[in-house]
This record gives sequence, structure tokens and C-alpha cells, in this order.
Amino acid sequence: MLTNLHKIRQNALSSITEASSLQEVKKIRIFYLGRKGKLTGVLRGIGSLKQEERRIVGKTANEIKKEIENAISAKEKELKDKDIKREDIDITLPGRIPWIGRRHPITICGQEICNIFTQIGYSIVEGPEIETDYYNFEALNIPMYHPARDIHDTFYLEGGRLLRTHTSPVQIRVMEREKPPLKVLSCGKCYRRDSPDATHSPVFHQLEGFYVDRNVTFRQLKGTLTYFAYQFFGKNIRTKFVPSYFPFTEPSAELYVSCSVCKGRGCRVCKGTGFVEVLGCGMVHPEVFNNVGYNPKEYTGFAFGMGLERLIMLKYRIDDIRLFYENDMRFLNQFGP
Repeated sequence: MLTNLHKIRQNALSSITEASSLQEVKKIRIFYLGRKGKLTGVLRGIGSLKQEERRIVGKTANEIKKEIENAISAKEKELKDKDIKREDIDITLPGRIPWIGRRHPITICGQEICNIFTQIGYSIVEGPEIETDYYNFEALNIPMYHPARDIHDTFYLEGGRLLRTHTSPVQIRVMEREKPPLKVLSCGKCYRRDSPDATHSPVFHQLEGFYVDRNVTFRQLKGTLTYFAYQFFGKNIRTKFVPSYFPFTEPSAELYVSCSVCKGRGCRVCKGTGFVEVLGCGMVHPEVFNNVGYNPKEYTGFAFGMGLERLIMLKYRIDDIRLFYENDMRFLNQFGP
């Protein structure tokens, strides 16, 4: 059997040396090392030998198998290197343009809006995404029976905590530690139990701003947000304020701008009205001031909140919010560097 093994080794190594293609090397591997290969057949017959002979033959067979495998690997590498060298390379062709990363449209527009407000004296602050019931609801005058507290709308965590449903808790935290005058803008992720579709996402970005001082008026609120709308959507935009309700502002309103799709003529997006809602706003509720230790008879203020994705969709006529999160480079490459 040892003689047979050495003969197999000699034939295998000779065939490998003479092989001129990867296909031939593959056939040699199967012929000698495959399930029904020559060397495999010898290894299967070792069990019928005596113990001492079995040990010697087994050791020799394993050494030969390893030698053949190494020879095959070396031959494959040699042939692959030759194939590469044989390839014709035209050095006059232009080089490949490197892939350049781009900023996400949410990052671009978020920075643009922050710049608009910092130019009129607002400072940028951040707050935690995991909040308590007090900061997310109670301090903002949202009562226990309010539907926003429902488990179907809010992601509740262990220990009485939750994922914030808006960025409004930031204004409570800032007012607790600082005294007026305050002009603050915050931007960050928010979370709600929404089923993903063209206009809803369980994760979204919101911008929250507020101004608190003595004698702050609703007229100043309208002027600030009209200025923002002109800066973000363009000078040709038309605006209007519609009365609304929010637990943490009184009086409250919603800002509408002329539809960017139909230019105010009326279409499916604006439901024929020529205007679309972009944000909610209002004068800070006196109860919110009481919760942070401000005297509502001494101070007044206004607050506003806007969904960043919604603003981008209106500005660039994007009809599906899911595009922001699918990492489709065909979509993302349309925006700035």
C-alpha cells in the first residue's frame, strides 16, 4: 500500500506541474482528492490493515495529501498571476472617479434652518432622547387623559421613562436652569408609534424654538416665523396663520405656506386650498411658566415646533418620507455635497 501511495504522489505532482489552466488543476484535485479520488480510496482502505501498519500508512497518506493540496494551491496562484499579467491594460484611459460621500438632506436642511435662526439671535441646544413623563408631558401642561400619552402613540420604557415624542422637553430643561431673556432652538430625533407609510415614520426629526422675555407678543411670533418661511422657502412664498390648539401654548396657531407643487393654485397635495401646514406655534401657556418657576405676570413668550422631514418634502417636492431612510444613493446624490 505504501508503494501505491508513493506512485499516486508522483503521478499527482507530475500532473500538477504540467497543468496549463485552472480547469485542469480543478480536474486533478477531483481525480486525486475528491470523494471518489485515488488518494481518498486508499485512505478508506486503511481500516482493514493491522494496527502498526495502519499507523505508518495513515501518517504517510496524510503527508502526501497535504503535499498534493499545497502543490495545487501553488499552481492555482501561479496560473492566476499569469492571467492578470496577460490582461491588456490601456494606461491612456482616464482613472476611475473616487466615490465621494455626501451629507444627508436632513443634515443639510437642519443646518440651514439652524443658521437662519442663529442669525437672529437664537442659540442651539440639545436634549436627551430618553425622557421622563414629567418633561415630555406633565411640565408641558399635557394632562393624564390626553391621547398623546396613550401607549399606542408613545414608546414607553422600563422605570417610567419613554422615548421623547417631541423636542418640547428641551424648553422645559432650559428654562429650569436659566432665566430670561431666552432665545433657543433645538433639533433632534423624536419617536412615535406610527406605522411607516409615505407620510409617517416611527422616527423623525423635529425643530423646537422658543423666545421668553418681558413683553413678548404674538406679533413678534408672526414676524419671526414669516421671516423663517421667506428664508427657507423663498421670497415668493405666501403665508397665513390659522387658529389651532396645543396644550402648552395659548393662544395657538398653525403656519401655512403656499403649496410648492401647484404654486397656490390648488392640487392634490394641498387638497385644493393652495396652502399647506408646516408648523405649530403659539404663546407659551402660563401653566408652563409656573412649572419652571417663571412668573407668568412678569414674562411672556412664544414657542414653535416643526417636523424637519415635512419641511424638506415640501421644499423639494418629495412625496415619500421613507426615501430619507432607505439609503438609496440615487435619491441622496441629488442633494448638496
